[in-house]
Amino acid sequence: MYRYDEIDQRLVDERVAQFRDQTQRFLNGKLSEDDFRPLRLQNGLYIQRYAPMLRVAIPYGILSSKQLRLLAHIARKYDRGYAHFSTRQNIQFNWPKLEEVPDILADLATVQMHAIQTSGNCIRNITGDHFGGVAKDEIVDTFVWCELLRQWSTFHPEFAYLPRKFKIAVNGAEADRAATFLHDIGLHAVQKIGTDPIISQSGKMGSVPNFHDVGFRVIVGGGMGRTPLIGSVIREFLPWQHLLTYVEAILRVYNRHGRRDNKYKARIKILVKERGAEAFRDEVEAEWERLREGPSTLTRAEVRRVESRFTRPRYVPLEDLRLAQDGPFGAWLKRNVFPHKQPGYAAVTLSLKKTGVPPGDATDAQMDAIAGLAERYSFGELRVTHEQNLVLADVRQDALEELWHEARALGLATPNIGLLTNIIACPGGDFCSLANAKSIPVAEAIQRLFDDLDYLHDIGELDLNISGCINSCGHHHVGHIGVLGVDKQGEEFYQITIGGNQGKNGGQTPRGLTPAAVGRVIGPAFAQHEVPWVVQRLIEVYLDRRESDAERFVDTVHRLGIEPFKQNVYGHPDSPRQNREPVPA
Repeated sequence: MYRYDEIDQRLVDERVAQFRDQTQRFLNGKLSEDDFRPLRLQNGLYIQRYAPMLRVAIPYGILSSKQLRLLAHIARKYDRGYAHFSTRQNIQFNWPKLEEVPDILADLATVQMHAIQTSGNCIRNITGDHFGGVAKDEIVDTFVWCELLRQWSTFHPEFAYLPRKFKIAVNGAEADRAATFLHDIGLHAVQKIGTDPIISQSGKMGSVPNFHDVGFRVIVGGGMGRTPLIGSVIREFLPWQHLLTYVEAILRVYNRHGRRDNKYKARIKILVKERGAEAFRDEVEAEWERLREGPSTLTRAEVRRVESRFTRPRYVPLEDLRLAQDGPFGAWLKRNVFPHKQPGYAAVTLSLKKTGVPPGDATDAQMDAIAGLAERYSFGELRVTHEQNLVLADVRQDALEELWHEARALGLATPNIGLLTNIIACPGGDFCSLANAKSIPVAEAIQRLFDDLDYLHDIGELDLNISGCINSCGHHHVGHIGVLGVDKQGEEFYQITIGGNQGKNGGQTPRGLTPAAVGRVIGPAFAQHEVPWVVQRLIEVYLDRRESDAERFVDTVHRLGIEPFKQNVYGHPDSPRQNREPVPA
């Protein structure tokens, strides 16, 4: 867990005072809505369908139990008793009062939290692998590099008003659990062949690189939204010393040439597509030549300075245990428990996807209880995942059964991680003013239809993602099955895609080999109540045509193409498309 230094704290405190004054001037009529808009966006405040929404930063997804208790307090005092964990590893409050937002930010500052750069056309929260620091396949400690980027990018004057929002993901392991090919910049740690594993001064694997053995594969121009694109690799190996200078070169090229006349064509992915990846790389390399030995060049001393601000778990010597794999506890072990590099420990995912609960939501009581679990079982720390769940990363194996009992009593032990009902969904039309359709009722209907653990385990690993509009906050483009809410002649309909994937070996249990891919639309859209039926028909084809139980749904789609799936939906005798008037696709 990163601990603020004096500079960190002063910056956050000053921003709170600044925004309090700005808010008061707006409420007193001294600032227009147009003048106030960029100021509130810089502090994570949106105006949604029914009330303001405040997005709070959780840098690279790490929380302390003290911070989570404060978030629970905010949900009780300023909101309606719950909050929503997002796919960007942040947390959102959907019902704060505008005049109370400065008080919320002041409370956050007391536990080293803020809402800075969680919105607006700037560098957003740096995201990473939620198993950083504990995964056996880790090459470098993701969080140290995320923090270096966070410090460099916060309040960076040159990049405060970019053509459009900008998202960076860092992955420090062999498996891509950060979806690096789907970000404006993706940074995937790589190690030169034939070198020994990297050991930090503290003896922890993966923190500070030695010499030039470790670097990053640089991926640019990925993204979802209106124009989903897979990023392009513009450098296979960037020495770690040049991480910041190279990222700065990319941002300078984008800031100089990115469009500001059309927000739908303003993202860096459009610039890379129009120029071509090779031409864009050449421009970046030319810019980098002017920066590569500049003040942003990293040194081992600077990396160690940041590393020293992190608290580290005090592991005790243990041996791995052989735990029973049968019964309800065994099912939870199989789906929700991830192997740890430290013998005798494990990482545990607390599922926020119990049937009947909006995906990613947690009540104030649950947050308080989870903080207690973190203190008793995981050194007082936890992580937020891209899948809108929470992780206790350092649990002793001999405490797993006790933790399971407690988590189950709290509704947090649904053994569905990586399975169909572990649905990723945005808040949709229930809250968001941009949404074309609701997401939460669709997710709940699908969960209820497939609320049979034996059937779920037979289906196997399957990512189902739902977005209420083309902005793709639910990442529907990379769901193995994606659901997109669309407006058809004033009515809510849902477009279905299949074959999307966030990246090679991207899941919690890395079995799949399918690289990052954007899903393909299977055909015309469906009404809300028809979506679960469609999902069931897609699953039928998969179960009938897969080559073995080990072949995932997405791999079957890539092997067969979409036609067999399409035929079983639109050509099925019970297809709702054959029993009503045509609706535009």
